[in-house]
Amino acid sequence: MQLFGTDGVRGTAGQFPLDAATVRRIGAALVRALPHGTESPRLLLGRDTRESGAWIEAELAHGAAGEGASPTSAGVVPTPAIAYLTRTGAYDAGVVISASHNPFEDNGIKVFSGRGEKFTERVEREVEAIVADRSWQARPGEAVPLPKAALVAPYLDHLRAVLEHPGALGGIGLAIDCAHGATTAVAPELFRSIGLAPIVIGDHPDGRNINLRSGSTHPERLAQVVVEKNCALGVAFDGDGDRAIFVDHTGKVVDGDAVLLMCARQLQREGRLKGGAIVATVMSNLGLQVALEETGIGLVRCPVGDKYVMEEMLARDCHSAANSRGTSSSRSTCSPATASARR
Repeated sequence: MQLFGTDGVRGTAGQFPLDAATVRRIGAALVRALPHGTESPRLLLGRDTRESGAWIEAELAHGAAGEGASPTSAGVVPTPAIAYLTRTGAYDAGVVISASHNPFEDNGIKVFSGRGEKFTERVEREVEAIVADRSWQARPGEAVPLPKAALVAPYLDHLRAVLEHPGALGGIGLAIDCAHGATTAVAPELFRSIGLAPIVIGDHPDGRNINLRSGSTHPERLAQVVVEKNCALGVAFDGDGDRAIFVDHTGKVVDGDAVLLMCARQLQREGRLKGGAIVATVMSNLGLQVALEETGIGLVRCPVGDKYVMEEMLARDCHSAANSRGTSSSRSTCSPATASARR
C-alpha cells in the first residue's frame, strides 16, 4: 500500500486515502513509527483554510491520541511555521494538513520529524507498512475537534529576525496575494509589523476559494495590482504558504530559477553558502547551472519533491537546523528550488 507521494499523502478529501477511517489510522501509525523509547510523544498539527481541514485534523489527532500521543493544534498556519515550531517547541513530530496549490476539494498530510525536517522515504514506507498491518485497530469513538493553541508568535519573531534593519525598506510598495490560504493569518501582520503597508489580496478564505484564480498558480491578478498601485514588488503565496512567486515592478513574473540565482549569490557574498552549492530539482534549467558556475557555485540536482531536496541537502551537508524548509530563515545555507520556483 503506497500512501505517500512526492509531498506527503494527497487525494480528494473524503475518499481513500483521505477517508476518515484511513486518516485516523495514519495518525495512529505516525505515532507507532516514532523512534523506540519515545514516551508520551507530543504532536503538533497545523492546516490551511480548506473546509475539510478541521475534520481531517480531528481524525488524525484522535488516532494519534489512541497511541498515547498528546496532539496540539496551531490552527491555520503556513507549512514552514509547523516545521519551525515543531523543532523549537520540542515536539516529536509535526503534521500539516494541506494540498498546497491544489483546489479545495483536495487535501493532504505532510509530516515533519522533531527536527523540523520532512519525513524521509524510509520512514514513510514504515508508516505505510504499519497502516497496512491489519493485526491492530485504531482507537474507536468520535473524533473531537482540537482547540487552537496560540503558538505562531515565536515563528513571526523568527521571521522578523531575518531583516537586521527593516527600516531600510522605507516606504517600499509591496503587494501580496495570500491565495485565500494559510498565509492569510500571518503575512499581512508580519509585513505591517516591520513598517510596511502591504496591499493585500486573496485574504478572505471561505473554505472553498483557496487558490481559486489567485496565489502562486495564478499571479495575473497580483501582477495587475502591482502595476496599478505602482508597487516595487509583488509576492504570491500558495495555499499552505511554502511557495512564493515574485512579480517585479513592471508586472513581470520572476522565474524561480532567477530567484535561486539571486539567493545563491547573496549567500555567497555573505559567506553563508555552506558547501558552496545549492540543491535544485531536475526541473531547473541549464541556464541556472551556467550562471551559478560563472561565480563558482555548484548545482546539485535531485528528483522533484521537497523530501528529495532535503535528503540531498543533508547528505551533502548543505543544511542548517535554522533552515526549516529553506523558506523562513536568513541563516539558511543552501536553498531548495521547490521553495521559490514556479513548478
